[in-house]
Amino acid sequence: MPTITTNDLKNGMSLELDDGLFEVVEFQHVKPGKGGAFVRTKLRRVEDGSVIDKTFRAGEKFRPVRTETRRMQYLYDSGDAQVFMDNESYEQLEIASDLDPDSMRWVRPNDEVELLFVDERPAGIQIPSAVDLEVTETQPGLKGDTASGGGSKPATLETGVTIEVPLFIEEGEKVRVDTRSGDYVSRA
Repeated sequence: MPTITTNDLKNGMSLELDDGLFEVVEFQHVKPGKGGAFVRTKLRRVEDGSVIDKTFRAGEKFRPVRTETRRMQYLYDSGDAQVFMDNESYEQLEIASDLDPDSMRWVRPNDEVELLFVDERPAGIQIPSAVDLEVTETQPGLKGDTASGGGSKPATLETGVTIEVPLFIEEGEKVRVDTRSGDYVSRA
């Protein structure tokens, strides 16, 4: 099996470590006056986007990972799988529902997403950092609620997710939501 070493690292390269799949954000070769050389890295976990700092001995070996993203259209949820269609070949692909449930809660049927493939296997779903969704259910606002007034209320969005929105938001309005935190951003 081919391997790569710390000397081969490049920004954007993917590595498989014991605790998951990571993308190299930045790296620095360090050669101190005493002791062995080492490589200081900043790595982004592919599964959740968290960034960690990790130090490796110079010459340490890794298994190279081939990654690619494909633009696909989400069709529907079949119960135990999400069904996507490749926009170029029109082939349909079923992906286990538990692959990336946090991302999928923001995706509507017919939305386009980027599917991340690692060594030809689906590994994650990349969605925009903010999406516009329609409010399908919320309590009516009270008289006197204004954009400047404080307070919030629960609202169910068209994908079934419930978030907190300001009191002045009504059913049928579109709202912009931060997909990383699940917070209301603004009216869409």
